[in-house]
Amino acid sequence: MTDAAAHRSQPFPLARGREKGYDRQAVDEFLARARGTFESGTATLDARAVREAAFPLRRGGYQIAAVDAALGRIEDAFAARERERAIASVGAEAWVAQAREEAQVILDRMSRPRGERFDRVGPFAYGYAREEVDIVADRLTRYFEAGEPLTVEQVRAAAFRPARGGYREEQVDALLDAVVDVMLAVR
Repeated sequence: MTDAAAHRSQPFPLARGREKGYDRQAVDEFLARARGTFESGTATLDARAVREAAFPLRRGGYQIAAVDAALGRIEDAFAARERERAIASVGAEAWVAQAREEAQVILDRMSRPRGERFDRVGPFAYGYAREEVDIVADRLTRYFEAGEPLTVEQVRAAAFRPARGGYREEQVDALLDAVVDVMLAVR
């Protein structure tokens, strides 16, 4: 097989040089599982599981951005199916009410004072930079309260520098996951 033919058979571009990418076998296996689940309609995988998928990094792996973009599209497809099933089961009104309740929980967290929205790690441990998280939290608040434009992709792409005494990463990540869930629920 020529290099050109091998390149065409790969679903994603490869990381170049010393750059690491996602382990190809792990990605391929996950995508095969996601495709099988989606096509069969079974509930062995859902939108959240797609969002939380993680892969080891390897030299010669798939380019991270390309895989992440594909995972975002796959998550959207699973979320749309979950939304359709829930609406068929409980009705559109109940579905919207549930999304509103979840949005209110997020807003309650965001109404805390800047610098106090999440638990902090110890003074010598690293967490997410509070100032950066608070900027994103303010933007999320404007999205929910005033309808300021914000996309799921922007929330997914939120990244924060590590900082001593910062916010607990797990709490921030859980909130961002909840935001994505709500945004996908009302799309």
